[in-house]
Amino acid sequence: MRLEGKVAIISGGARGMGAVEARLFAKEGAKVVLGDVLEDLGKQVAREIEDSGGDAVFVKMDVRNKKDWDKTVDTAMKKYGKVNILVNNAGIFKRTPIDKTTEADWDEIMDVNGKGVFLGCMAGIAAMLKSGGGSIINISSISGIVSLGTPPYNASKGAVRIMTKTLAVEYAKRGIRVNSIHPGVIDTDMMKGDTHTKEEWDRLIPIGRWARPEEVANGALFLASDESSYITGAELVIDGGFTAQ
Repeated sequence: MRLEGKVAIISGGARGMGAVEARLFAKEGAKVVLGDVLEDLGKQVAREIEDSGGDAVFVKMDVRNKKDWDKTVDTAMKKYGKVNILVNNAGIFKRTPIDKTTEADWDEIMDVNGKGVFLGCMAGIAAMLKSGGGSIINISSISGIVSLGTPPYNASKGAVRIMTKTLAVEYAKRGIRVNSIHPGVIDTDMMKGDTHTKEEWDRLIPIGRWARPEEVANGALFLASDESSYITGAELVIDGGFTAQ
């Protein structure tokens, strides 16, 4: 029960890595507020957590909308009385080369991946200051560190990386830790339709396989827990050794 007594908000919690994080956090004792635009799937995850003896609530939320963030935080505060953990997990990816990328593509990716994290941090920090501190985990990507992916996606994830460090320094003395996780190739729906085959990726990754969502969620769990109490402004790279080459 590494998160016993804590309240966590997880964006993009309806499927993929976010849903895995929500289930794991609840298993470890956290009360979980899931936010997502996918209402049916989000409610299903919350029900599964409740049926397993956990405590969870779903809030329909578009991370690009400040009012939705305010509603989600308000739900957590009213239902559970505090916010201790925020995982900015929601994100999108488009495999469009730069010569075929439209302004609308750029705006959508930056809005979800960049603005969504900004709004989440803004709302989460306000709640954590009232709650006595907390831990924010921003899901970036190795594409925010090295040149892997498309320009809009990489730019958005690079923005998350440096925003994390800036907030970590600014709020360290006020009891709020802010760290980023940089996954490599994860076995989720986001990898469907990739230009590389699974076998090609396996050859490129030193460990020789894709990561399981649970392996990223375990990193988020560590950063959310008091075990990482002296860690802020850090980059946790979970990529099977890809960026070490």
